[in-house]
Amino acid sequence: MTSIRTFMTDDHRRCDDLFAETELAIAQKNPDAARAAFGHFRSAILAHFDSEEKTLFPTFEAKMGSSLGPTQVMRMEHAQMRSLLDEAVGALESGNADDYFGLAETLLIMMQQHNMKEENILYPMCDEHLSGELPAILERLETELAES
Repeated sequence: MTSIRTFMTDDHRRCDDLFAETELAIAQKNPDAARAAFGHFRSAILAHFDSEEKTLFPTFEAKMGSSLGPTQVMRMEHAQMRSLLDEAVGALESGNADDYFGLAETLLIMMQQHNMKEENILYPMCDEHLSGELPAILERLETELAES
């Protein structure tokens, strides 16, 4: 059986690959492909955030008896990244590559820092404290991400 850390880290990598496709399309000066690739990336990362906020974080918080701490910080970072995603869509739609690159660079740095915290701190904590519910949680996360 896989762990929460492995499953969710694999989904981070899938999102990273979709983000890289956008960068490649822009470098190839193909705005239609860039908008399409960014749309796929945006859908994937928003589904990832949603599955964490609807399933993983509440289950972890119930077990720990608190909604403060690492999950609170992750939710705040999700909100910041959602805002950057919306701004990046606007830059792509207006054809402003310079604005897009600035937003994308900020988003990339935030994602790297955020993912590192989740993969090295939060997900191992979830694996440790949710071991009894692991099969059900993984099944639910997999279903939610597959439906996106």
